[in-house]
Parts: sequence; C-alpha cells; structure tokens
Amino acid sequence: MVGRRFKSSELPHYIIAQVIGAILATLLIRTIASGAEGFSGGLASNGFGEHSPHHYNMMTAFVIEIAMTAMFLFIIMGATDKRAPAGLAPLAIGFTLTLIHMISIPVTNTSVNPARSTGPALLEGGIALDQLWLFWLAPIVGAIIGALLYNYVSKED
Repeated sequence: MVGRRFKSSELPHYIIAQVIGAILATLLIRTIASGAEGFSGGLASNGFGEHSPHHYNMMTAFVIEIAMTAMFLFIIMGATDKRAPAGLAPLAIGFTLTLIHMISIPVTNTSVNPARSTGPALLEGGIALDQLWLFWLAPIVGAIIGALLYNYVSKED
C-alpha cells in the first residue's frame, strides 16, 4: 500500500488473508512434524531474549527485523517494477529471502512478515504470544521504510 501497488481499502482483506493462511500453514506443519518421534511442539516461533535462538536482546531483534524487512520490500518493489526485466522477480525475491533467513534465523527465527509470526505464536502460546507485538511492529516499520526508500530512489524523470 505504501509502495502504491494497491489501494488502502484492500489492506484489511490482505492482512486477514495472510493471517488465515499463516495459521492454516502452521496447523499443517504441526500435523506433519508431530508425526516424528521426539517432536516437542516447537514451531520456529519468533522471539527475543530467552526465546531467541541465540538469546539476542529485544533491541537487536527489533533492529534486525526492521532492516531485513526494509531490504526485502526494497527488492520486491524493484524486482516487480514495470521497468524491471520480466521474469527475474522470482529469482531476486527468492535469493533475497534466502539471504535474510541465513542472517536472521539465529537472531529471531526470521519474521519479516507479521502473519508468518502469528501462526506459530497462536499455536505455541506463552512467550511466543507475549513477544508477538515486536514481530508485527518491526516488519510494518521496515516495510514502510523499504517502500518509501524505493519510491524515493526510483522516481521516473
């Protein structure tokens, strides 16, 4: 919406669809994973402090989620710009998301999407649900920064 790719009136529907999809995907993953011996119920929920894979603090989690989401949105905006070469967007977006995960899984388990964080947090509850606010706030801030930055640097003459 901030990148002017769809109307603000479409935003609530987009958010609802994303969250429902994330919950259904998490249910599917839990169903599959629970078939393995030793499954403990963890669903890679996002977190900071004691809930971070390597115990990174809240500020670090906040900063990395903003930075990674801003970078991701910037790449998405560029790769899907009508002036970009056709057909390369999936590669650019896929490779960027892979890099983002390599960088931020140790810090937060990688969100960059509030819906992705909501599914596991709702099913796990506890600390994952308590910390969910950060994984809504930081990606939204990052997405706004990424879209605004792209719009600024890509102005047509």
